[in-house]
Amino acid sequence: MKLHDLKFLPLLVFGILLGSCQGPPTDEKLISSLKRDLTFLAADDLEGRAIGTIGEQKAAEYLAQEFEKLGLKPMGTNGFFQEFTVSKPSNPHEEAVIGTEGAGITGRNVIGYLDKKAEKTIVIGAHFDHLGMGGQGSLHRGDSAIHNGADDNASGTAALLALAKIFQSESLKSNILFIAFSGEENGLWGSNYFVKNSTLDLKLVNYMINMDMVGRLNPEKSLAIHGVGTSPSFPSILDPINTDSLKLVPSESGVGPSDHTSFYLQDLPVLHFFTGQHEDYHKPSDDSDKINYEGLVQVVRYISRLVVALDSEPKLAFTKTKDSSDSPRFTVSMGVVPDYLYDGKGMRVDGVSEGKPAQAAGLLKGDVVIQLGDSTVLDMMGYMRALSVFKKGDSTQVVVQRAGQTIEAKIKF
Repeated sequence: MKLHDLKFLPLLVFGILLGSCQGPPTDEKLISSLKRDLTFLAADDLEGRAIGTIGEQKAAEYLAQEFEKLGLKPMGTNGFFQEFTVSKPSNPHEEAVIGTEGAGITGRNVIGYLDKKAEKTIVIGAHFDHLGMGGQGSLHRGDSAIHNGADDNASGTAALLALAKIFQSESLKSNILFIAFSGEENGLWGSNYFVKNSTLDLKLVNYMINMDMVGRLNPEKSLAIHGVGTSPSFPSILDPINTDSLKLVPSESGVGPSDHTSFYLQDLPVLHFFTGQHEDYHKPSDDSDKINYEGLVQVVRYISRLVVALDSEPKLAFTKTKDSSDSPRFTVSMGVVPDYLYDGKGMRVDGVSEGKPAQAAGLLKGDVVIQLGDSTVLDMMGYMRALSVFKKGDSTQVVVQRAGQTIEAKIKF
């Protein structure tokens, strides 16, 4: 399905007029629009929005129409769409080839531009694809089922639209390029293609904000912010704008398993917002009724305040960070979902996968791993170092803290 500029010209004009006469949206209006957008994107009708499927096309069409209503300028190669084709080689050790020609899987980024007649441009992005019926990447055990991906990442996509609504009425000294990426779940395909075939000169980009899984703000209100070390302007600004008393969990690295990495590798400052993993991650149970909409509004408001606070700054300097390429590599897994927002001693388990070593060893959600083999686990990096010494078939002791007790168990990889 394709959009044609003339077809939506009356809607574009209406969107511009509507945006000019409305003030900033209230929290109540934001919650209403977030629910509407997220519920549509995470509905069974879209069958999990896997790249190259009809469900992904429906999601892209919806986003293009919403961009049009908001008066954004199309900045794709075909209206709001930037299509790309990915050819997967027969040799599994070769990388996928991302381009526009040849046979393969065709996806589309959706790109809209808020023109403030400024010299600098901010990129705000979120991926809108998910896992479809499961398959590679799914943690579901059993028959194939629709993976709706409400938190991952209909939440970030709905937040993208909410920020577009907010910034319509803001007097900014920066333009904003809103991008909904496809193919993230397969290896950052959409963002990789965009930065190498940008529809806007990347030299004009000041920094990039990425939202991936921002819909499950927990009772502690923990919000992870990755990439804080990619510009010297970031660290000092995070706390003063935290008027909702969020528990900010910053980390320096600009590299991670989401689309901000593609921009960091182009020497651009990046920030990635994330409310944490959960037991529904990459499972059919990641549905819209589990989203914390009030918390999602708080995340959206925080990001909007950040953009406004940085608006008076000159073009941000870029700083390379110590990235995951320096992290230990491992060939085995315990089969747990780590709690990336945990800031205590050890590695807290946020979920246990069925049929994996951790489940066989009796580990539970909430356990804190403090020792693995001969290694003491102080944090996530310590856990990865401890895991890196084992290979498939090895057995060792794992020590966890559970409800104030220290428990030892044998685990086999």
